[in-house]
Amino acid sequence: MRKFTILAIILYLTSCSGDQSNNVFNKYDLANLVKLTSDTTEVIIKDFFPQVKKVDSVFSHNLKIIKSSSFDTIKVVRTENTKPINTIRVVSGGDKGVLLASDQMRHFDTKSENSVKIFTMLGKKRSFTFAIRGEKPEFIVLWQNTIIDPFNVTKPKQRAESADGSKTRITEVRVDVPHYASSIDRSYIRIIAFNQGSVSNDVLVPLRYGEVVTSAEALTRNDKHNQIIYSLLIDRFKDGDSTNTKRLNQPDVLPIVDYYGGDLEGIYQKIEEGFFSELGVTTIWLSPITQNPYDAWGLNRDPVTKFSGYHGYWPIYVTKIDDRFGNDATLERLLESAHERGMNVILDYVANHMHINSPTLKANPGWVTPDTTPDGRPNFELWDEFRLTTWFDRHIPSLDLEREEVYEPLTDSALFWLEKFDFDGFRHDATKHIPEVFWRRLTNKIKERFPGRVIYQIGETYGSPQLIDSYVRNGMLDAQFDFNVYDSMIWSLIEESGSFTNVWKTLENSLNTYGYHNLMGYITGNHDRPRFISLAGKSLIPGEDYKLAGWKRDIGVGESTGYNKLSLLHAFILTIPGVPTIYYGDEYGEPGGNDPDNRRWMRFEGYNQQEGEVLAGVKKLTHLRRSSMALIYGDIIPLKISEDIMCYARIYMGEIVIIALNKSGESRTIDVNLPALFSWDNMSSVSGKLVSIGKERAKIEIAPLSYTIISNAN
Repeated sequence: MRKFTILAIILYLTSCSGDQSNNVFNKYDLANLVKLTSDTTEVIIKDFFPQVKKVDSVFSHNLKIIKSSSFDTIKVVRTENTKPINTIRVVSGGDKGVLLASDQMRHFDTKSENSVKIFTMLGKKRSFTFAIRGEKPEFIVLWQNTIIDPFNVTKPKQRAESADGSKTRITEVRVDVPHYASSIDRSYIRIIAFNQGSVSNDVLVPLRYGEVVTSAEALTRNDKHNQIIYSLLIDRFKDGDSTNTKRLNQPDVLPIVDYYGGDLEGIYQKIEEGFFSELGVTTIWLSPITQNPYDAWGLNRDPVTKFSGYHGYWPIYVTKIDDRFGNDATLERLLESAHERGMNVILDYVANHMHINSPTLKANPGWVTPDTTPDGRPNFELWDEFRLTTWFDRHIPSLDLEREEVYEPLTDSALFWLEKFDFDGFRHDATKHIPEVFWRRLTNKIKERFPGRVIYQIGETYGSPQLIDSYVRNGMLDAQFDFNVYDSMIWSLIEESGSFTNVWKTLENSLNTYGYHNLMGYITGNHDRPRFISLAGKSLIPGEDYKLAGWKRDIGVGESTGYNKLSLLHAFILTIPGVPTIYYGDEYGEPGGNDPDNRRWMRFEGYNQQEGEVLAGVKKLTHLRRSSMALIYGDIIPLKISEDIMCYARIYMGEIVIIALNKSGESRTIDVNLPALFSWDNMSSVSGKLVSIGKERAKIEIAPLSYTIISNAN
């Protein structure tokens, strides 16, 4: 085991020294993993350390670094010595930080018995142990953005674990929290392991003034992993002040796309009443609040109607609250009330476009992208072919945000909302249609002007995991919404051939792409998609035009099994890694087609029995998640994945939660193998039925179209 100590000492001595609490890299957010996707990969250092003013040197033992004149951009070249996980040392002003680089050119067999997996085992006040399952592992332990002092990592011990008669190698390691962590309120220890055939999950251990956090009670609204988001459209939530309700009441605007009257006062009232606290959410996502036009725009041909700007996505003035939603004083009261109750509020910010009548555009007509493509076609709704220039509609031209004279004032406009109001972050509209330079500049300004302030930024991109991930960097966005997992879950529940096997495959791909402790958003639905419950209940026909259906007929729930399937979706997103996101009305099962039918008035009472049961289930799940370190920071282990069954465990420092979902119409009793390295004592049912549990096996009963959750933390 001598090689482990040698590896740790070499990494430590070449990456850091001295009191690491004073190292500027350790005051930065945790750097994302660098992904080497070709033999030569271009890396922008400020994407990972955006606050670095000047990079003095970059070095790696196992990678060749080709420097640019400024060091801000480097080329990383794979060599014959490149490992599955490599370290890159970055030096700035005498301080040293470390980036971890994953060799994505290798093929890893994650299903092999020899593949590596890490689990946290036991947390004490100033130390914890972790176990690596797999053959011949190497591992790296970081505190913040530097390799941990090797003398804080004990010599690994190895033993064999029995599983169905086989033997799997287990390596146990103890980590003592370094003394210099005591000076920082919240810091983290990160661990990743690898061998020649695989790379492990990443482990994240939060510390509070140098002590291992083992209870969710120690978490606050500043802990980004501790968030449950509630998404709402202001105009459709609650009318708290009828004096600002200003419908267009025009014959060419159908009522469903006119203003309803919801406002900031209505949201404030629901905060004060305890609606959000009782529901168990921790972050309110407000739809855009900027001033929209007073007249109608756009055209729907079947049925024929123009639209009001009730949704907020047609900004006229980007730094003024729409007077139909309220004023500065109301927004300030709303934010103060939310914060007093331990909740965050993030703002939906629209940067991609402005309304054609915006005074800003009238003064700067050259700020927009071309309305025709190079080959002469109209440049409208070409979402992928010309994603950085296409217009969403003729009255909302896209801004040419590649240009400094455009992105500088627009990033300042975003900062206006953080400077004037105590917002906790942004949901960014149309992320993939905006160039990376905009995101880099905005995030750099945020970190410069608000040092120490916790700002969460989440984007909206439909596309491949690689495209989505390209924006998820310290220097751009914290996260994006993972629509791929959502779509996989939808089709598994509404198609006859749907399978949980595909859901798990998609989830694993996301975890391997974004990390096992990502901040990605996992949704119940959103304002651009048909309501999940109407798909699940078959009121909507798979593959039909969901928007047209919402215009043409009264979309309901359909079959009552839709409620059960919605509850399965709730159980899933509230027990996997990431940030659960509930679209308003999905907590009880509001039906609807696509936009605008998915934007009905919120209902706060008068629920039928099934809606009440779904709502009660959501409240139970949100409070379970918020009280469970295993569900917030835990490792995830698949126990049984099949067409109709998805059973997995979340484990953190000995706290265990097992989740079993059954999408079949029959009750199922499943037998699952349990990793022998954990103690399975004191497990009991949170919901559903635990039939029996022993040292290495459990028998779990799951009702039809339902879920069972068992835990040792009841």
